[in-house]
Amino acid sequence: MSRIRFSDPWVPYVARVVDAGVICVSGFLALHVRRLQDISIELPADLSGYYALITIAAILFAALPTSVYRSWRGSQVPSMLAGVAARWAGLVSLLLLWLFAFKASQDFSRFWFVLWAGLTLCLLWLERLGIYLALRALRQRGFNLRHVALVGSGQAAENLKYKLSTAGWSGYKVVLAVHGVESTALEALSSAEVDEVWLALPLGDEQAIREALHALRHSTAAIRFAPDMFTLRLINHGVSDVLGVPMFDLSTSPMTGMNQLVKWLEDKVLSSLILLLISPLMILLALGVKLTSRGPVFYRQERVGLNNKPFHMLKFRSMPVDTEKSGVQWGGSATKATTRFGQFIRKTSLDELPQFLNVLKGDMSIVGPRPERPMFVEQFKEEIPDYMKKHMVKAGITGWAQVHGWRGDTDLKTRIEYDLYYIENWSLWLDLKIIVMTVFKGFVNKNAY
Repeated sequence: MSRIRFSDPWVPYVARVVDAGVICVSGFLALHVRRLQDISIELPADLSGYYALITIAAILFAALPTSVYRSWRGSQVPSMLAGVAARWAGLVSLLLLWLFAFKASQDFSRFWFVLWAGLTLCLLWLERLGIYLALRALRQRGFNLRHVALVGSGQAAENLKYKLSTAGWSGYKVVLAVHGVESTALEALSSAEVDEVWLALPLGDEQAIREALHALRHSTAAIRFAPDMFTLRLINHGVSDVLGVPMFDLSTSPMTGMNQLVKWLEDKVLSSLILLLISPLMILLALGVKLTSRGPVFYRQERVGLNNKPFHMLKFRSMPVDTEKSGVQWGGSATKATTRFGQFIRKTSLDELPQFLNVLKGDMSIVGPRPERPMFVEQFKEEIPDYMKKHMVKAGITGWAQVHGWRGDTDLKTRIEYDLYYIENWSLWLDLKIIVMTVFKGFVNKNAY
C-alpha cells in the first residue's frame, strides 16, 4: 500500500475511466430527473442520440491530452477544480458548436443539456475532492510518500523545511539533508533511496549548481531547483516557457490570459449593473453639488493607472472650484476646503461613484490599488520600495488596503504592502470579498479622502 503512487502509470488511466463514468452517469440522471418529480413525463421515444452524445463527451474528456490528470501531490484545490471546470466548459462549447453546425440541436432537450452540463461539473468536482481528501488522509498516515533529499542551508532550504513540516498531507518527506555541495556527500545521494532531490541554492551561484548537478549525474531521482530568491520582492513569480526557453517570472501581472478575461467581464458586468442601480442616487447627488456651489458637477483629476499611463478620474466635486489654484499638496484631506454638501459626500465616499464610468470606459477597475497624481508618483517611486509595481494592474475604486482602513492620510508604505499583497494573491473571489467588505465597512471611514 505504501508504494502506491498517484504518479504510477495506471493511476491516471483509472482517473480517466472514472471521469468518463461520471459523465455517463450524470447524463443518465439528467434524462430521468424530471420523471422523479412527475412520473407521467415521458422520455423521448428514441434515446440513441442522447446516449451517443454522452458517450462522445465521455471519450473526448477522458482521452484527449490534458494537464488535469497530472499528479495532484502538493496541488492547490482551487486551481485543480478550475482546471477541471475549464476542460469541461471547453468540451461543452465544442459539443454545442457541433450541434449547431450540423443543425442537430433541435433533437435534444435544452433543459436536459443544461442540467447534464451542470450536474457533470458538480459530480466531477465531488469526485476530485473525494479522491484528493482520501489521498491526503493516506499520506498523513505515512502511505504514498515521496522521499526527498534536500540540498542547501540558506533561507530557501529553511522555508522548504517549514512548509513540509506543516503540510504532511502533501506526501513529501525529507529523509536526507545535505548542507553543502561537497562532491562526496552529493555523490552518496546517487545511490540513496530517494524519489526527488531538491536543490535549495542561491540563484546566482552558478558554480554550486553545476557542481551539484555533476555530483548527481548518476542519480535516477527527480531533481528540482528551488532557488534562494527570498531576498527579492517577487510578484506572481513562477516559470514561463517563451519560445521553448524556460524563464523565471520575478514580477508579472496576474492579468493575463483567462484572468484578464475574467477581470474584464467582472468590471463590465458589475459596473453596468451598479450604474443602473445607483443612477437615481447619482442624479440626486449631481443636483446637490450644483445647488450648493458654483462650478461643474464633476471634478476631473489626472491620475496614473495601468502601465504608468495617465487618465482622468471622475469624482463629484466636493471643493470650491478655486481650491487648488495655489498648488497641490499630498494628504491633508481633513484641512482641505470643502462645501457643506461636499464634506458629506466625501465623508461617505459618495463622491467616488462617478468612477464607475471610468470602469465602464476601461480606465479603472472596480477593485485595485487606488491611483495617485503624476507628480506624487514621481516622488513616491524614489522613496517607497516597489511603489511602481502597483501599476501592474488597473487602478481601482476600492481595494485591499482601503477595506482595511489604509486610505487618506495613512502610512503610504503600509498601503503599498496591502496593494502588493492584492496583486500577488488576486482572484475573482478576492475581488468579490473586497466588494462585500466595501459595502459593509468601506464607505464611511475617518480617513476617507
